[in-house]
Amino acid sequence: MGQKIRKCKNCGRYTLREKCPVCGGVTLPAIPARFSPQDPYGKYRRLAKKG
Repeated sequence: MGQKIRKCKNCGRYTLREKCPVCGGVTLPAIPARFSPQDPYGKYRRLAKKG
């Protein structure tokens, strides 16, 4: 336990490995962007997400 999920830079698949098992590409930690209450574009992103 304690492993963090990673996302392949090439194919976009998620894995726990350092190297993508599908395409062999490099994986990066899939960390979401930090939340900021002063986000000037947050309103627009939320509206776009709703559809």
